[in-house]
Amino acid sequence: MGTHASRCKIVVLLCLVAFLSNQSNVECEDEQGTQSESCDLFKGSWVLDDSYPLYYDALSCPFIDPGLNCQKNGRPDSMYLEYRWNPIGCELPRFDGQNFLQKFRGQKIMFVGDSLSNNQWQSLACMLHFAVPSSNYTLVRSGGGALLNLSFPEYGLSTAFLKNGFLVDLVVEGVGLVLKLDSLSRTQHWKGVDILIFNSYHWWIHTGRLQTWNYFQIGENLIKDMDRMEAYRIALTTWAKWVDSNIDPGKTKVFFQGISAVHNHGSEWNEPAVQDCRGQTKAVEGADYPGQHYPGEAVVKDVLGNMTKPVYLLDITLLTQLRKDGHPSNYADGALDCSHWCLAGVPDTWNELLYAMLLES
Repeated sequence: MGTHASRCKIVVLLCLVAFLSNQSNVECEDEQGTQSESCDLFKGSWVLDDSYPLYYDALSCPFIDPGLNCQKNGRPDSMYLEYRWNPIGCELPRFDGQNFLQKFRGQKIMFVGDSLSNNQWQSLACMLHFAVPSSNYTLVRSGGGALLNLSFPEYGLSTAFLKNGFLVDLVVEGVGLVLKLDSLSRTQHWKGVDILIFNSYHWWIHTGRLQTWNYFQIGENLIKDMDRMEAYRIALTTWAKWVDSNIDPGKTKVFFQGISAVHNHGSEWNEPAVQDCRGQTKAVEGADYPGQHYPGEAVVKDVLGNMTKPVYLLDITLLTQLRKDGHPSNYADGALDCSHWCLAGVPDTWNELLYAMLLES
């Protein structure tokens, strides 16, 4: 291994140790003792790498939803498959599926959240399956399709997705669908899991026909409508209190998948004549995104920062903002989709980050 590659390995290990100690970055020194640029796993740029896609063939992975299999749906370009995330000051280690299965043998992994959680779960399922293609697996759907559980009996490892886009309770009552911001009762599946990856955001900003509730409720008070980010904060705080009260960090590692970008307006990336993600074939160049921050970003960081138990933020916002080309767009099995991600594609990087963070925790 060359000197530069060795330095990158050292830097990324230091970066991960710092990150898992709740530091956002770490400053490193070179051989002469001068300060080099800092390493931050979640700040960087996308670079083309002709060795990608590395991990699986989407056309033959059995776990990908039809709407996310852009190749099968006829997407003609392929550059979106060839980008590698390049964090500032270091390299992200490549995912090793066989090592993942060995290292976490006998463990249960669960993604809990909305369809973006499912997007990441499908990616991980493909990455693991193609790492050990001759190993048997079982896939069980239950709860009306709300729970998917993929297990590899040879390794005693399972990875599951549980659909729960709000985390707090959504119940049917006489007045209609009520979103109870301070109530969390459907947690039985979360217990006894070794690695939990939660997600919640996009359902909170739905309006019109996409909105899935009629009232908010706090205590005994029904509220027809309220500031969405305030509702989101109350709900995340309810979830955070559950984690603080029920999770033993010695047995369970908890992650929170950050906010995934949507690309519905070209003005966000300085192309005002572009309507949305349709026809986009290249990532935004560089390490800066001209669009605004999502209001939920600050809410997530504030709630996580006030927790007593460690929860590691998988801060995917910037790296997804830079990938206006990564959505299914017109190749989503009959619909336009500028919020989810093609597989193979961007969520594979989320799992590279998750893998690196797990190795260092």
